[in-house]
Amino acid sequence: MSSSKSSLTALTLGAIGVVYGDIGTSVLYAVKEVFGSGHVPFTPSNVYGILSLFFWTLTVIVSIKYVLLVLRADNHGEGGLVAMLALASQAVKDKPKLRNVLLMVGIFGTSLFYGDGVITPAISVLSAVEGLEVVSPDFKRAVIPLTLAILFCLFWVQKRGTAGIGRFFGPITLVWFAVLALLGVVNILEHPTILQAISPHHAVGFAWANPGTTFIILGAVVLCVTGAEALYADLGHFGKTPIRLAWFSVVMPSLVLNYFGQGALLLERPEAVKNPFFLMAPEWAQLPIVLLATAATVIASQALITGAFSVTKQVIQLGYLPRLNIQHTSVRETGQIYIPFVNWGLFVAIVLAVVMFRSSSNLAAAYGIAVTLDMLITTVLTFFVIRYGWKYPLWLCVASTGLFFLIDAVFFASNMLKLLDGGWFPLLIGGAIFTLMVTWKRGRALMNDALKSDAIELSSFLEAVFISPPARVEGTAVFLTAEPGSVPNAMLHNLKHNKVLHQQNLFVTVRSHEVPWVGLTRRVEVTQLGHNCWQVILNYGFKNDPDVPRALALLREHGCQVDPMTTSYFLSRDVVVPTIGGGMAPWREKLFAQMHHNASGAADFLSLPNNSVVELGSKVAI
Repeated sequence: MSSSKSSLTALTLGAIGVVYGDIGTSVLYAVKEVFGSGHVPFTPSNVYGILSLFFWTLTVIVSIKYVLLVLRADNHGEGGLVAMLALASQAVKDKPKLRNVLLMVGIFGTSLFYGDGVITPAISVLSAVEGLEVVSPDFKRAVIPLTLAILFCLFWVQKRGTAGIGRFFGPITLVWFAVLALLGVVNILEHPTILQAISPHHAVGFAWANPGTTFIILGAVVLCVTGAEALYADLGHFGKTPIRLAWFSVVMPSLVLNYFGQGALLLERPEAVKNPFFLMAPEWAQLPIVLLATAATVIASQALITGAFSVTKQVIQLGYLPRLNIQHTSVRETGQIYIPFVNWGLFVAIVLAVVMFRSSSNLAAAYGIAVTLDMLITTVLTFFVIRYGWKYPLWLCVASTGLFFLIDAVFFASNMLKLLDGGWFPLLIGGAIFTLMVTWKRGRALMNDALKSDAIELSSFLEAVFISPPARVEGTAVFLTAEPGSVPNAMLHNLKHNKVLHQQNLFVTVRSHEVPWVGLTRRVEVTQLGHNCWQVILNYGFKNDPDVPRALALLREHGCQVDPMTTSYFLSRDVVVPTIGGGMAPWREKLFAQMHHNASGAADFLSLPNNSVVELGSKVAI
């Protein structure tokens, strides 16, 4: 019992540090953007109305939708948009047209994650460093350079892994939330009637009296739920109970107290609207709070960067991106990975965002479209999961998701007003990545079709070969091929040039499935082809780490011994020659060809041992 309580406490503390780092830094800019926009006349009743909107946005979107409903939609214990997409596509697998539509919608939502991943670190770190302007106006010129320096250091240390700094995330973020609550309470005591804003009639009254203004400012109100998607994305790391416990016991009370404290400050000192969060603190505490806020935003950014690595790996496993260089930064935790291309690609895009927009207020104009569209997509996918996967009645599915769909749609529509003011930036990033993903998936499908049409049937070929067999040499040959049952081109090249056949031959196909994990008991499917030849299919989920040598070691249970010291791996590297009329527009064919060329040497994905012999061959045109 004591051990269980200790584990729950540790997981809850970890959830506070990793899951809620992003939403915990929204207090830096959310209230400032609403009242600083100029759309809301500064009156006490409007302050009450806006704070009520904040409270009920947090309650409905985070507490009810994500914490209570969406967290139930776990895919074998895993969460996130990729896991939800897999659940939805499996739920409608008997409806191929609908399944294809949902796949495209889900992949587009995943692409938008990268657009959000650019804006969030930029606005968080920049808003924290801008606190220096409150300490002294002389710091204004240093804000941009200091922000870029902090971001560079953050991305530079990624290659060292997150294990070393991860253990400090929870305690630092817990201190951060304690400071948020303390600042809020101190200011609320000066104006305790501000707590009346909890009543929803203030939000309803404000919206009724100012419908146009309310619609416009919802694009700023949504800033209070930045990072809500992380609740679901990190489900597999912490579990439902710690995430829920952290939210209701620490995070939400601290956020609400701080927002209401900022409202109380504005009622007493309307001029504090220029930066109400930092002006809540006494002058002597402002610099320490700036430093703590910077640490909190770095932690929030770290969690998002780690999430980008994880999502990229999952999308690769599902076949929507080429094999990238994936480095494991921990010998114990397989989930701790580093992808250089993603890391520095994100950094370049974030630097562009900081340099282009130059302030957190300008970045706030770019934020919202991607995240609200992601929320809308999550709601849509949730409907299909609970309707077709869980078999709930239609009326219950519509009732449970319809309200959230309307709320998400209104927030998205409001944020579309920002499109020309910067909202195009994350959409451009998401659209570009979506194009890459769809192009890669379609190109691989066309190439596999071309391979199938020209393929030689494996069993018939082996029968013909062994009528008059070539010389056989000791050891095992592993031929990696995309399609089982067909002759790998690398084998044809080996017979043509070397005129020998290994004593033992394995024809291995790696398959990824739309589930997070495939256990070792279902890892290997083996078919004997005779003459010491074997057809092997290796099954992996989108969160498994494909390790071919380790999986082949399981073959001993099927009577096939694989000695790593005498094993040669034959990979078919496909050189794609784009041709007009091959099923895609010419520009997409060229794009696919370039992506394929860049990714064709990614043998590291297969975790080949250093002492293995790798033969490369095969040339394919589509």
